[in-house]
Amino acid sequence: MKVILIGFRGTGKTSVGRILAARLGLPFYDTDALIEQRAGMPIPEIFRRAGEAHFRALEREVVALLRDVEGVIGTGGGTVCDPTNVADLRRHGRIYLLTAPPGVIHERIAGSNRPGLTDLPPEEEVCTLLLRRKEVYLGAADVCIDTGNQTPAGVAETILGQIRGESTLSPEERRERDSLLSKFGLETVREMVDRDPGLMVCGIAGNPCAHSRSPLLYNRLFEHFGMNYRYTRFEWPDMGTIIRLANLLPLKGLSVTIPFKTDVMRYLDEVDEHAAAIGAVNTVVRCGGRMYGHNTDWLGVRIPLVHRRGGRAVVLGAGGAAAAAVYALLSLDMDVTVLARRSEAAMALADRFRCRWGAMEDFRGSDADVVVHTTPVGMEPDTRSLLAPCDLERKMTVFDLVYTPPETPLLQAAREAGCETIPGTEMFVHQAAEQFRLITGIAVSPELVREMLA
Repeated sequence: MKVILIGFRGTGKTSVGRILAARLGLPFYDTDALIEQRAGMPIPEIFRRAGEAHFRALEREVVALLRDVEGVIGTGGGTVCDPTNVADLRRHGRIYLLTAPPGVIHERIAGSNRPGLTDLPPEEEVCTLLLRRKEVYLGAADVCIDTGNQTPAGVAETILGQIRGESTLSPEERRERDSLLSKFGLETVREMVDRDPGLMVCGIAGNPCAHSRSPLLYNRLFEHFGMNYRYTRFEWPDMGTIIRLANLLPLKGLSVTIPFKTDVMRYLDEVDEHAAAIGAVNTVVRCGGRMYGHNTDWLGVRIPLVHRRGGRAVVLGAGGAAAAAVYALLSLDMDVTVLARRSEAAMALADRFRCRWGAMEDFRGSDADVVVHTTPVGMEPDTRSLLAPCDLERKMTVFDLVYTPPETPLLQAAREAGCETIPGTEMFVHQAAEQFRLITGIAVSPELVREMLA
């Protein structure tokens, strides 16, 4: 058994960790103590002599040594800011994020001889670093526990209860969970969760979503990183019902697809700046009973098109994927025009981002350098294409966000016209890599994602 406690200084990691280790009959590993032992000097001296970079290098070495241990591990507040550390800690372990209000943390660490990490006053530094690290803390954690009003013994008992498999659901909630899982056709998920109380669940929410390759990708990545996670499909016509089921499961994250990317936002506790600007969420991270919304689709469009920065771009479509595409293209300083079959939809999207718009028939003469297709046209079993080879020019880069099939009718037309083509699998790869980081705290390369999809 491997139990990891993460969080800011003053949240009780060492005190709770020692109690847990004693109750479980396991060794307790304090990464800060191990770093001092390795360096032969206290942490303030490491910072004074060699700086934070050297301290973080030592920290990485210590965490790597703990990759396959059995025991309780308490880590420094900045440890999980390094995705390499998260991957080592997560391997065959369960990570608990201990939190507390900033004022409580400040009181607990007052008088510490640890050097500050910023030039800010101590209380302001706490607030600033908590905000800066929030995303990585939530991603790296399996469970979030607020220690602000609890004793270390009480927190340890909460964790022990979870390890023992004590359900936090009432009998009524358990019956509701089982009923919903049955309606969704997910009886196997109920069996897995009941059999293994340490299992965490993720899934794709959509209607339909049977075509999605996310379950294949995520389950292979979970196995690759030694994580006790299972990814499934939540296919249902109502997002509210999916969210209700998610809150009755040990769920960590959701990938959100058509038609729920906008609708899901009203069920979330927080939405990041990118998702808010785009008006769509494709990634939900859940921890501590709260849900956080993100959008990684725009990065899936942006990264493959970095080499066309500053060009003229046309976006075909005006839905949620189109909004992400426009946002991505504008971040690359492109001159963007939105074209859609419904002119009013194109106008509404273009007005949001202050770019040009028109109807599909306006494509000819647009003199585009980049064409991004965001509609479902061409997705299996559809064999249509919005553009023909005669509509395209050799200088164009054509990016089709449809990824089933990998070679869409539009991409076939673009190849015939001599264009550079980018398949929708590239968007999927890059958005999935960022989504996996948000949900798990682990950074994966595009190459590994492609390998897992093969």
